[in-house]
Amino acid sequence: MAMIDEPLYPIAILIDELKNEDIQLRLNSIRRLSTIARALGEERTRKELIPFLSENNDDDDEVLLAMAEELGVFIPYVGGVEYANVLLPPLETLCTVEETFVRDKAVESLCRIGAQMKKNDLVDWFIPLVKRLAACEWFTGRVSSCGLFHIAYPSAPDQLKVELRSIYGQLCQDDMPTVRRAAASNLGKFAATVEQSYLKTEIMPIFDDLTQDDQDSVRLLAVESCAALGKLLAPLDCVAHILPVIVNFSRVLLDKSWRVRYMVANQLYELCEAVGPEPTRADLVPAYVRLLRDNEAEVRIAAAGKVTKFCRILNPQLPIQHILPCLKELSSDSSQHVRSALASVIMGMAPILGKDATIEQLLPIFLSLLKDEFPDVRLNIISKLDQINQVIGIDLLSQSLLPAIMELAEDRHWRVRLAIIEYIPLLASQLGVGFFDEKLGALCMQWLEDKVFSIRDAAANNLKHLAEEFGPEWAMQHIIPQVPDKISNPHYLYRMTILHAISLLAHVMGIDITCQKLLPVVIASSKDRVPNIKFNVAKVLQSLVPILDQSVVENMIRPCLVELSEDPDVDVRYFANQALQACDQVMVSS
Repeated sequence: MAMIDEPLYPIAILIDELKNEDIQLRLNSIRRLSTIARALGEERTRKELIPFLSENNDDDDEVLLAMAEELGVFIPYVGGVEYANVLLPPLETLCTVEETFVRDKAVESLCRIGAQMKKNDLVDWFIPLVKRLAACEWFTGRVSSCGLFHIAYPSAPDQLKVELRSIYGQLCQDDMPTVRRAAASNLGKFAATVEQSYLKTEIMPIFDDLTQDDQDSVRLLAVESCAALGKLLAPLDCVAHILPVIVNFSRVLLDKSWRVRYMVANQLYELCEAVGPEPTRADLVPAYVRLLRDNEAEVRIAAAGKVTKFCRILNPQLPIQHILPCLKELSSDSSQHVRSALASVIMGMAPILGKDATIEQLLPIFLSLLKDEFPDVRLNIISKLDQINQVIGIDLLSQSLLPAIMELAEDRHWRVRLAIIEYIPLLASQLGVGFFDEKLGALCMQWLEDKVFSIRDAAANNLKHLAEEFGPEWAMQHIIPQVPDKISNPHYLYRMTILHAISLLAHVMGIDITCQKLLPVVIASSKDRVPNIKFNVAKVLQSLVPILDQSVVENMIRPCLVELSEDPDVDVRYFANQALQACDQVMVSS
């Protein structure tokens, strides 16, 4: 009996598991579809497994989502591209379910399969599927169909192409806003497959209707396709059809929906190349200025975030004349999120404007944002300081911005202090050793005793980077002499930071300085009364073993570790024994 039932076993198991009440078991079963298909073979997969899946699609959304995803990569298991059409029925059904993310995944899988299908099969199987979905009585099928036209259209014969364009036009005028949203969202992809001669006569009227839709969610998705359509049209056609829409939408009086203007602000810079320099100067720059001064903070945030990309396309004089006055206003905007968005990109304006305009126009804005009361604004400026340094040079940067940096180094928000520390190595390389010692040297040691661990940790790493930048001799003069004072701090957490700094510096300073100056400090700390210090001593000594001479390891490190291995504290003993094992391994390898 077992021999007779053997070929049926995989499908029987699948049926049992898909009817199980446990959703996780059903989900696991769907995830194993490829394994089941391999066990069944290509023919039985086509004739038994796929029809079974087509009939059993009334399940939890999570299971249906997994099914839609699996079927998208199932072509090899049904016998290759020649039989890809057998995968369409279950996915067609999934395109009509209620849950949006299941439909989206089914559409994605259909697109993947359709892209591999032969032209004849697309005409015989895929295009009829698209037409059936577009004619669905329930809106879900019509929504899904919108995402498939760009796959179906290129392979269709001329008569079918006429029909497909007509159907898409009807979907754009559907009674359900959800369908019109889907049509507007996919218009750019569909337009990219339509012949140039039909773009102006059929696609652009559809676009015009969508931009005048009474639902703002449809209009904003139509705006989203502006850039894609603009790239398909000739510059003159783009000016005639796309530009008026964008300019009108940028006006508060002509479109009350801030969401539409938000989308315009995001798309505007992409249109500049499509329409050419003169329409950009005459129409798009004023539109952009209006968006920067919009009465909705969300629109100003979107516009401010794109200022560098927009200005990069323009003649350098246009930003100075039209955009910079707006940026000055935005630097003191009532919304902290607008100021933060501006701070995240404004440094990129320096290379665009050049040295003189940056010094005259941008520096005051930078300084204003550096002193902003909102920490994210200050943080965004600090993280991009290198962009302005490349333009105005270090002398001017140090004169104008360094006082503000010094102030931020003691900022009450630890993330701001952290950003300054991470910027210090770059600043050090640009300022040079003399200027750095005078202005910032003391700060670097001061951070080792910050109340926040992340700051202390970053400060220890910072010392290592500075030693690499300025060399061991500089570190010997400015860092090493302060180590004994710091290691005697009454707070054990600060003493731990110094031990961490020593382990990092040792790899930069070389054997002689480590043995003479750093190692004695570590060994002396092994007598500390706090167990955390003692086991950190063991960890530091373990990190030093590979870089020191064997004689130093045997005469100085091993005796200290042996003593720690007999400590009353279990953690101290553990790390001491770990370090002793490292010593033994070094001896064996040598």
